[in-house]
Amino acid sequence: MKFNLDNLVTEYEDLEKQLSDPEIFKDQKKVRQVSSRKKAIEGAVELYKEYKSVNEALIENKEMLKEEKDEEMREMLKEEIKELEVKIPEMEETLKIELLPKDPNDDKNIMVEVRAGTGWDEAALFAGELARAYIVFAESEWFKVEIVEENISEAGWVKEMVFEVKWEWAYSRFKYESGVHRVQRIPETENKGRVHTSAITVAIMPEVDEVEFELNMDEIEMKFTRSGGPGGQHANKADSAVHLKHIPTWIVVLCSDWRSQHKNRDKAFNIMRSKLSILAEEKRAKELWEARASQVGSWDRSEKIRTYNFPQDRVTDHRIGQNFSWIPQIMMWKLAPIIDACAVADQQAKLEAAGKWE
Repeated sequence: MKFNLDNLVTEYEDLEKQLSDPEIFKDQKKVRQVSSRKKAIEGAVELYKEYKSVNEALIENKEMLKEEKDEEMREMLKEEIKELEVKIPEMEETLKIELLPKDPNDDKNIMVEVRAGTGWDEAALFAGELARAYIVFAESEWFKVEIVEENISEAGWVKEMVFEVKWEWAYSRFKYESGVHRVQRIPETENKGRVHTSAITVAIMPEVDEVEFELNMDEIEMKFTRSGGPGGQHANKADSAVHLKHIPTWIVVLCSDWRSQHKNRDKAFNIMRSKLSILAEEKRAKELWEARASQVGSWDRSEKIRTYNFPQDRVTDHRIGQNFSWIPQIMMWKLAPIIDACAVADQQAKLEAAGKWE
C-alpha cells in the first residue's frame, strides 16, 4: 500500500506558520479554527513521518544487505528487515484510523442532561441512578463534575438533572451515551411481581462558547425568579434564578444553582448555546450523512440505544448488538466496557464506510 500524505504535512506546516503570526490573534474565531485543524491532523502527520522513516530504513537495510559480505552483519540486517516488514503494515493500519474524520467536539467539556421519560416515578428513580453512575464514572476517570440543575419529584427522585463534565476528551468519552435508555425491572411499589418498562433520555452536549456559536438575542426570552433553597439566614431573597426560552424551538433552560444572578445567567446561556449548537449539528448531519447512516447505523440521540434488563442481569446496547452483565456494578460506575465497545464499533463502521484506502 502506498501513501501520499505529503500534502497533509505541508498543510500542517502552514498551520504552524499561521499560529506563529501575531496578527492571527486579532481574530479569535480564526485562531480556534486553525488550532482545531492543526490538532486534528497532528497525529496523522507525526505517524506519517515515522512511517516514511521506517520505509527509508527498510530500503537502506536491503541495499546494505546486497553489499555486505560479513555473515554476522548479514544476519543482523536480515533480522532488522524482518522486524521492519512486520512494523510497516501495523503502521498502515494505524494510519487508516488516524486519517478517519475527527469529531471536532471530542476534546470539549460537556453538559450532560438526564431526563425521566415514560414510566412516571420508576423513570425518575432510574434517571437518578444513571445520573449518579455517570458522575461517579466521570470522577473515576479524573474529570471534574459540577451539577448545574436538578428537578426533583415529590418522592425525592430525579425528573431531570443537568451536570457539567470538564477536562480534555470529555465529549469523546461520553458521546455514545446520547439517546433513549430503557429499563425493565420490578418497581418497589409493584406488589404482584410484574416487570415494568420505563425510559429516560440522555443528551450529551459539547460546550460551545460565544466565538463558536452566536445566539440571536431577539429569539431569546429571559426572566429572573427567586432561587429555592434553605430558609433562615440562607434564604435567597434576590431574583437570582435565570429562565431562558428560545422562541423558535421552545427550548427552555433554567439555572438556579448559584446565588449569583450573573453566574446563573452565564451558565444558562452556555447550556442554551450547547443545546442549539447540537440541534443545528444534528440537522446538518442528517442532511449530509443520510446515505451513510442507512448503511452503518445511526447514532442519533432520539433512538433507543440501550436496555437495562434487571431480572435477567443484562444490559443490551442495540446499536452494536452486544450484551453486558453485572448490572449492579454497571449502575455503580463501571460503564467503561460499554463505552469502549461503542467506540470500537463506531470506528469499525467508519473504516468500512471508507472502503479500500489507498
